[in-house]
Amino acid sequence: MARPPKYPLLALPALLLALALAACGGDDDGDPLVIAVQPGATQAELSDQATELEQFLEERIDRDVEIRFPTSYGGVVESLRFGHADAAFMGAWPAALATRGGEAEVVLAEIRNVIIGEEAAEKPYYFSYWVVPKDSPYQSLEQLRGLRAAFPNQLSTSGYVAPMARLRELGLVTPAEGKTVDPKDFFGEVYFAGGYSQAWEALQAGQVDVSVIAGDVPEALYREVLDDTRVIEQQGPVPSHAVVFSDQLKDPLRKELKEALLQLGQPEHQELMRKFVSGIFVRFEEATTAEHLGQLNGFLAETGLVFTEKIQ
Repeated sequence: MARPPKYPLLALPALLLALALAACGGDDDGDPLVIAVQPGATQAELSDQATELEQFLEERIDRDVEIRFPTSYGGVVESLRFGHADAAFMGAWPAALATRGGEAEVVLAEIRNVIIGEEAAEKPYYFSYWVVPKDSPYQSLEQLRGLRAAFPNQLSTSGYVAPMARLRELGLVTPAEGKTVDPKDFFGEVYFAGGYSQAWEALQAGQVDVSVIAGDVPEALYREVLDDTRVIEQQGPVPSHAVVFSDQLKDPLRKELKEALLQLGQPEHQELMRKFVSGIFVRFEEATTAEHLGQLNGFLAETGLVFTEKIQ
């Protein structure tokens, strides 16, 4: 079975970015505490909110705080690895990469508004579901061999990694030695639609025979999809975002930062964190790497999938 390499994101741009952060990271007395935010919004778009978050944290810990916006996930991972960022807000798959070598660990997990089955819930995890049209003749994944499937994108933990792990668990795909799983080994045609709503549009239009929906999409979209489809398989739990600390961040600063971040779940601060973590953020809760990422690491071991910032 293929295994992901220890550091699949080591590349010159990421290393240069990590070195560029060196002057503003670390846990030496007097150095600013640096928090990296995974790519998504630009620094200009979040500059005001970054200042607000920096001030919030500085009122609660004995250190200047700097929020940084690396331009790549690789930059976040490498900055944590080398201690040039002290903490990071990260999605689950990049967090798994950051913690793989032991130089960083998950300290907090995001509690988010999700839907599990038919019920709304506040959880650090959710599930994703294979769906077919209600009038589809197909009752199981096994019957879809050689047909058409739409995935939201190749970087989606719930929309690609977990579904591919489920295909592997069911014995429907078996990668060759040294290879990762490939959906084309089972489906006749595979589309990466660009998002859950686009994948749903492809299923509605009859362009594909099966697609995937997840319990962390906007509730209106989730309800629309489930009302007009039939679930034939599910996978999960899929972990939410995480706060990852560098192992070079030590107490008492480590404890102070964790306690300050836990306070961001107060109602008056939730909207601020929805800018930095996810639009369905509720609060953080204490977690460990094994607790929060154990299921995902199992998915990655099953599939051999390797994170890439280049969409094929």
